[in-house]
Amino acid sequence: MAASLRLGRQGILFGLRLSNVNKCLWATHPWQEHVRYFFRSPWILGVTPVKVQMPALSPTMEEGNIVKWLKKEGEAVAAGDAICEIETDKAVVTLESNDDGIMAKIMMEEGSRNVRLGTLIALMVEEGQDWKQVEIPPPDAAAPSAAPPATDAAAAPLVPLAAPPPATPPKPATSGPLRLSPAARHILDTHGIDPKLATPTGIRGLITKEDALNLLKMSPAPKAAPAMAAPPAPSPVPTPAAAPPPPGSRPNIPPLSIPGKPGAPGTFTEIPATNVRRVIAQRLTQSKTTIPHAYASVDCDMASVMHLRKDLAKEQIRVSVNDFIIKAAAVTLKEMPEVNVTWSGDGPRALDSVHISIAVATDKGLITPIIKDAANKGVQEISANAKALAQKARDGKLLPEEYQGGSFSISNLGMFGISGFSAVINPPQACILAIGTSRSELRLCEDEQTLRTQQLMTVTLSSDGRLVDDELASRFLDKFRANLEQPQRMALA
Repeated sequence: MAASLRLGRQGILFGLRLSNVNKCLWATHPWQEHVRYFFRSPWILGVTPVKVQMPALSPTMEEGNIVKWLKKEGEAVAAGDAICEIETDKAVVTLESNDDGIMAKIMMEEGSRNVRLGTLIALMVEEGQDWKQVEIPPPDAAAPSAAPPATDAAAAPLVPLAAPPPATPPKPATSGPLRLSPAARHILDTHGIDPKLATPTGIRGLITKEDALNLLKMSPAPKAAPAMAAPPAPSPVPTPAAAPPPPGSRPNIPPLSIPGKPGAPGTFTEIPATNVRRVIAQRLTQSKTTIPHAYASVDCDMASVMHLRKDLAKEQIRVSVNDFIIKAAAVTLKEMPEVNVTWSGDGPRALDSVHISIAVATDKGLITPIIKDAANKGVQEISANAKALAQKARDGKLLPEEYQGGSFSISNLGMFGISGFSAVINPPQACILAIGTSRSELRLCEDEQTLRTQQLMTVTLSSDGRLVDDELASRFLDKFRANLEQPQRMALA
């Protein structure tokens, strides 16, 4: 009994000491900590967001367009769900979410164009958080810098001011011999301005086009002739926005874009370029300026292919001439791996597989979907793949892996009646095969010394001279022609 009382007394003393310790801790940690925790709560600062930025959905993509949002604000999002559709430089790609959460704020609305990579397009919050309290990050600091800084005069009270003095023409800024660029001379002569008034900024005192335009802005407008007597106030009469220039006059300098008047001299109409058009222009320029193109052509007899197509059609197997061309090119590349190469910054690279890129015309430009491992596929399977890829290309639904990584390109304009043409190489590939239409010609058969009609088709190989020289290109075309004129060889190869 005495021991129990002793233990109880010790427990009471320990509790009193612990309460004193808590009081000391409360004294050392003042109430500001609780206030600081309160101000850190979501009610004050908002919920920390998960940022969704414009991703790079293709190797050549620099900006994209927001086509459609598939999730609305306040809607739950799971990892792998489609958030929105983005138009890249190749196709319309679906952006998938990497995290679970709730769509809190859409920063870029549908139809937003030319959105640069890394731009914030949406905000998400984690599950269980209030998406309406999401903290919206401030805009970039570079945005307000575009506006001119406010001065003290803007904040001063309004007082009556005297009329400003008339603008005086600028004083001559140059002395000695004048050096003008052709554009600057044309601008100054057109507007009758003394070139000595311009301030040269070019090399060795050259007056550039920008200097002439700056002087044109600073020059005072010509004064109207003084009237002899003040006429009565005329009634308001609608006046045209801009009088048409007289016939034979020089165009506006610089040219102006006037909506509704595309035919006026010195005017033009702005046509917005799509991402696909920009990339096509960049890659064509890169190809023609950095790749030494070499060309070689050969005529192929299509009699065997036409006869085989008719036999297959009787068995309800529909294949096109282009399908046989794809198969023949793939088999030839497999037989001649030295042509199945690409160029990198360090030199040539030999490819292990044969992937044929086929040019497909769409409303936005050409795109080259890929038929993978074409050498190991039959003509019927190649035909099915080509039709599916062409439809997806026209619908803008190609996936990145369906148009990236080809080793050899084929462009066929035979269906448009083009007899022959030279195509531009698709970098980093080494070759592209241009196909013309087939035609009937009367030729001499050397074996029988008789005349017979042949169904000929001209193919032109554009090759990179750094990788495929003229001799190698000639051997490739010779073997390609043999495979196409004797389709049974392709099955054996």
